[in-house]
Amino acid sequence: MINDESMMALDESLTAKFRELVVDSMKSGVIDLNLYQEYDVKRGLRDSTGKGVLTGLTEVSDVSGYRLVNGVKEPADGMLYYQGYDVEQLVGSGLGKRFAFEEVTYLLLFGHLPNEEQLEVFQEILSSLQELSGQFVRDVIMKAPSPNLMNGLQKSILTLYSYDSNPDDISIPNVLRQSLQLIAKLPLISVYNYHAYRHFHYFDSLVIKPADKQLSTAENILHMLRPNGKYTPLEARVLDAALVLHAEHGGGNNSTFTNHVVTTSGTDTYSAVAASIASLKGPRHGGANLKVQQMFDELRREVSDITNESEIREYLQKILAGEAFDHSGLIYGMGHAVYTLSDPRAKILKVYTEKLAREKDMMEDFRLYNLVEQISAELLMQRSHVVKPVCANVDFYSGFLYTMLGIPQEMFTPIFAVSRISGWSAHRLEELVNRGKIIRPAYKYVGYHREYQEMEDR
Repeated sequence: MINDESMMALDESLTAKFRELVVDSMKSGVIDLNLYQEYDVKRGLRDSTGKGVLTGLTEVSDVSGYRLVNGVKEPADGMLYYQGYDVEQLVGSGLGKRFAFEEVTYLLLFGHLPNEEQLEVFQEILSSLQELSGQFVRDVIMKAPSPNLMNGLQKSILTLYSYDSNPDDISIPNVLRQSLQLIAKLPLISVYNYHAYRHFHYFDSLVIKPADKQLSTAENILHMLRPNGKYTPLEARVLDAALVLHAEHGGGNNSTFTNHVVTTSGTDTYSAVAASIASLKGPRHGGANLKVQQMFDELRREVSDITNESEIREYLQKILAGEAFDHSGLIYGMGHAVYTLSDPRAKILKVYTEKLAREKDMMEDFRLYNLVEQISAELLMQRSHVVKPVCANVDFYSGFLYTMLGIPQEMFTPIFAVSRISGWSAHRLEELVNRGKIIRPAYKYVGYHREYQEMEDR
């Protein structure tokens, strides 16, 4: 669909001609869907059951949504393991004692949990790498800030290439150095891009605070984002848990697979991470939590009584019919390619979300999310006519949690990136250590061969 604004860059006399080109491009790109079945093409790299096609091996993490009973797959509560450890134990391990994200990052990168001395040294290394020079903030972040912060993150990360004295070296020591620098700097890059965007687009006051080297990643995000820099212990613990749960999710998710694909070409770390961020930006991947929040915003506008189950059901049916929200027919935050009975990340995040809702006196909102989750699962199963259960995924509650933390919607997906860069880095290093082949899947040509015609004969 072409809107008038998109045509403003063209001379008026060329606008009609451009519209003709658009029509031609849409016609030429149509492929008969029956051909996918005829040639046994694994569309989306998934088989007929929706399971991902096996394209690689990893020790970084394991994602499980089924159990085998006499060789038959049956739905089961989802499980997620980081380097063999149940993520639920990792999230709860430091609660009340220490923050877990840095410890989990160490685990993902090096394959084992650190002892106290190792964790202390690792945190000191990350703290020493947190700075962004005033020149970089001025010349990169403050220049032409993007309304979508993910583009700002890409620009910033790609420009870091120019500040690296050895950017193209893909030896393990150099890539590890680059990875640690990006893990340390991405929280600052994200928050600074947000402040620059608000200042230049909405004329907000511009306050850029350096990271506090004594604080955890979760604490520093809240410290740098909020004008007064203050937060409650529960707020920081909840954000830390969210960072842990988003840090990694197997090698097959879109952004991590993108990292694998780009890494096998032999390119530099900054390009590989920028490509992963480009993937994560999409509303069907990392941008889904923002879509969930926007969906609930519209629900509150369209439903007169958010405690009325019948009204909510009617609205959700309209979404599924493509008559409400973004007309995609999707209830964002519901369903997952792997998990069946439950997404372990969503289960854990739901517990933390309820705790924060009680502290914030927002239990009515929490009950709304809980009700929408229940009704949506029922409607989706009815609509798809499948036995496989439909569960909420991690995106369903994360946007609500971020909202309660006072984190603006523009920051939702960048915070996902701040977390997931730990997993991306672990997978990039794993790919380089194993010297994998360049990833090059095949596409079947289903067009027609034609004879060339001279210009005057066309």
